[in-house]
This record gives sequence, structure tokens and C-alpha cells, in this order.
Amino acid sequence: DGLLVCAFVADLAAISSLVSAAGTLVLAGATFAAVRSANTAARTAERSLMAGLRPLLIPSRTTDPPMKVLWSDGHFIRLEGGHAYAAVDNDVAYLAMAVRNAGTGLALLHAWSPRELTFDRRPSRPDLEEFRRLNIDLYIPAGEPGYWESAVRSLDDPAWRWLDAAIGERRPFMIDVLYGDQEGGQRAITRFTVVPAGDENWYAQSARTWNVDRPDPR
Repeated sequence: DGLLVCAFVADLAAISSLVSAAGTLVLAGATFAAVRSANTAARTAERSLMAGLRPLLIPSRTTDPPMKVLWSDGHFIRLEGGHAYAAVDNDVAYLAMAVRNAGTGLALLHAWSPRELTFDRRPSRPDLEEFRRLNIDLYIPAGEPGYWESAVRSLDDPAWRWLDAAIGERRPFMIDVLYGDQEGGQRAITRFTVVPAGDENWYAQSARTWNVDRPDPR
């Protein structure tokens, strides 16, 4: 009888250990599922937040109001909606474009890069080292029109010769604009083609947009 009692007690201990182990396993599984669900929810919330701060530059509409554009040397123009500006005065090439922020977040413009017009069916993303930092902060609210402006001021600038010729001969050229959200993240590059219209006017057409800090959708 004593042996039977000892065996019974041992069985109970073994069963108790198995039940405890099973309970621990179930608890661990539940904890893992809860953590995974929480992480998924956090990533989803983060993506939603970032999407709400994401800018996207496109050309402005011709019905958008004109913008007053002023350069640091006092050069001043009235830039009509949907238009661009390109002119050479006193060996300075002045450039501007009326743009619109089609995104849901404030656009902070960082830098730009002028390019001769090329026809590449699969253009690669421009090298960030090629960009020129803007000398002023330009902000464009979400869903609102704004402008980009800069200038080439040195005859020794690598872009001066072809840019001066393109403006004088009224030939199309390209401008890449680097921008991001109000925190400086979610950077993107939009390529605009500046084309002559009539005897004096210029227009800007967006050609391609690349993501810098996020994967490209294409």
C-alpha cells in the first residue's frame, strides 16, 4: 500500500509539472501574440502618422494666385500660377518655379540640382552629392501653392555655360528639387522640366519623383 501511495503521489507531481509547463507554454504563446499584435499596431500607427506628414511637390495650377519672389540681391518678380521663371541679368541666372504641395504634410525644401534636358526612359535617382543647398528656408503648406527659387551666380559654375545658353536660346532644361517633411525626414526628389512658352513665359512640368528615405513604390 505504501508503494502504491508513493507511486500515486509521484504521478500527481508529474501531472502537476506537465500542467504547469503547459500553462507556461500557453501564457508564453499568448504573450508573444500580444507583443506581436502590439508591434503591428505600433507600426501601423507610425505609418499612418508619417503618411499624414508626407509632402509631394507638383506644378501649381494656372488658377493659383501669383507669388512675389525676391532674391537676396533685390531681384524681384511676380510669378504667376503654373509658371516658371528663367532669366539672366548681370551674369546671374535667376530661376523660379510655381509649385503646389499635393501631399498631406508641410514641405520643407532642402536643395536643388540643375540638369540639361535628356531623354531617359528609366532615369535613376539623382546623387545627393550633386545637390546645392538652398540659402533660405522655403516651406509649402499641405494642399497649398508655393514656389521654389534659386540662382547661379558664378561664371565658373559648371552649370553656367549650358544654363546660360538654354535660357538665351529658350531651350528646355530640368531642375531636381530635394525636399522633406517638417522634421526633415521622408525626403523625396521631384524632377521638373522647365519649358519655354511663347516669347517670354516658361512653364514647369513634373517628370519623376524618387523617395530618398523610403522604398520607391515602383
